[in-house]
Amino acid sequence: MSDDLSNQLNLEVAEVSPKYLDSVEKYEFEPIKGYPMLNWRGKRPFTSTQYYPAQLKEVHGEEVDGWRNKIFWGDNLQVMSHLLKEFRGKVDLIYIDPPFDSKADYKKKIKLQGAQAESASNVFEEKQYTDIWTNDEYLQFMYERLVLAKELLSPSGNFMLHCDEKKSHHLRCVLDEIFGPSQMRNEIIWSYESGGRAKNFLSKKHDVIFWYSKTDAYFFDLDAISERRGAMKKNNMRRGVEEDGRIYYAITVNGKEYRYYEDDLVPPTDVWDVSHLQQQDPERTGYPTQKPERLIERMVLGMSPYGGLVFDCFMGSGTTQVVSMRHGRRFIGADINLGAIQTTTKRLIKVAEECCQKPLEPDIKYYTGFEVYNVNHYDIFRNPVQAKELLLEALEVQKLEFSTVFDGEKDGRMVKIMPVNRIATRADLNELIAGFDYKAWERKQNESPNRPVEKIMLVCMGHEPDLAAQLELAAKPFKIDVKVVDILRDKADLEFRRDSQARVALKNGELVIERFYPMNLLQKLSLQKESVEDWKELVESVLIDWNYDGAVLQPAVVDIPGKKDLVKGAYAVPQDAGTIRVKITDLLSESWEGSVSNGD
Repeated sequence: MSDDLSNQLNLEVAEVSPKYLDSVEKYEFEPIKGYPMLNWRGKRPFTSTQYYPAQLKEVHGEEVDGWRNKIFWGDNLQVMSHLLKEFRGKVDLIYIDPPFDSKADYKKKIKLQGAQAESASNVFEEKQYTDIWTNDEYLQFMYERLVLAKELLSPSGNFMLHCDEKKSHHLRCVLDEIFGPSQMRNEIIWSYESGGRAKNFLSKKHDVIFWYSKTDAYFFDLDAISERRGAMKKNNMRRGVEEDGRIYYAITVNGKEYRYYEDDLVPPTDVWDVSHLQQQDPERTGYPTQKPERLIERMVLGMSPYGGLVFDCFMGSGTTQVVSMRHGRRFIGADINLGAIQTTTKRLIKVAEECCQKPLEPDIKYYTGFEVYNVNHYDIFRNPVQAKELLLEALEVQKLEFSTVFDGEKDGRMVKIMPVNRIATRADLNELIAGFDYKAWERKQNESPNRPVEKIMLVCMGHEPDLAAQLELAAKPFKIDVKVVDILRDKADLEFRRDSQARVALKNGELVIERFYPMNLLQKLSLQKESVEDWKELVESVLIDWNYDGAVLQPAVVDIPGKKDLVKGAYAVPQDAGTIRVKITDLLSESWEGSVSNGD
């Protein structure tokens, strides 16, 4: 991007009250003539955003030099808008592995805990997230997030975007528009051998990682990602040993000898041969699309300094955060999927312990403490995939089984559930507009000329202020009545059912979990015709805060068993315990939380 265009793109953050004011100051810019830009249907400039509050939910570990790492659960557009206030221009490396527009649902295998369950057939799949997009909404989704990512980068910062052949050509154009073609450093090819074999075309055995920098003064440590040459006798090379013991391989060309030493550092090229994670690999968490640590290590080590700040807003299983912690980097992570938050938290607790007991690099400082935040009270959803069903139930909407446009009907209004993984925009209305029944509307207008031909309710999680007006404008010349229900504001009127139930008690100096019923998980198991004898088989972790302050969970007990083990279920209560808070997380990453007073 040219300097003139970059200067005009001055993204501003407007602080708003908890009521989430719609009015935010806009900063528009005109593209420079002759400058290549990728256009798509519904493309909108993204030149302003608003501040979104975050709620601290959990604290793990201690601060180091006043810093504790941060994990956010929420829409990453809102998370980055929140981060702009404090971290604009301060992030050293951003790596993202976003949706690829793969037209697929990604699922995680769920298996009961315990040695007996290990060989049983009680395995089922739970959908974690959907990578299916309508028309060009994927490009607008990515465009807005890439704009914010650039704003967060420091002047010496690097940006890495992981994708495949489906959208790489489009995304590179968008990256050129935002960062500028001159800031493109490499198109890295991640080459791997695993995967299936194609019959009608060449087997696809690589992904692409685009590397851009914020400025020309970017950080890069080539030695950190170089490897020792090692033994490399080839063709007519001869092995030799120098007086100091260094082993070399020599070849003579046109009378001149060239020596290559075993201990020389050989830098990598832009083709990285790193194996996929195998099914039995100890790194595997079961989270779909998990990437190997060795792949992420190259970027963290080479493109960020010790103590630098690394950010991944499509966190998934938390590999970027794990690698950052292991190698002395600070980090921030975000994901909209609750399963990603729970998986990452579980991994980080284990890695923090490893860093303290068996550090990889003893002479560096480790940042092992971390905090977990919600953005916009995001805990009203346990899994975004289930959001539509939850909203239809909470709003008491009558489902429409045969409508391809609307999701239900309530109080005479046709209800459309907008995508809840981002702020609803004009582009999100395209599918609805395309399904307008103009013939039916014409008939209604002839029967009642002064009445709206349709009453519509849009249910969303944050929205552009003119969303209703845009839909009404698109319906012209027909008159429609549009009501927007924004659950960020109106969720106080919603009552979501609680899936999990538990009972904890204090007995003989111990906190005892007497029963735990994760209703959603039990229902899924019943569909598999599986019975559970011990509630512990359903539990992924138990966290206990002995002196809960009423707002933030600070676990003193972290009970995360191995796959063949079960949680203890009973825990010795310290003498200084006050209000005790217990968090039980099941295999679907859904949690129950409850408190008991030590004085009871």
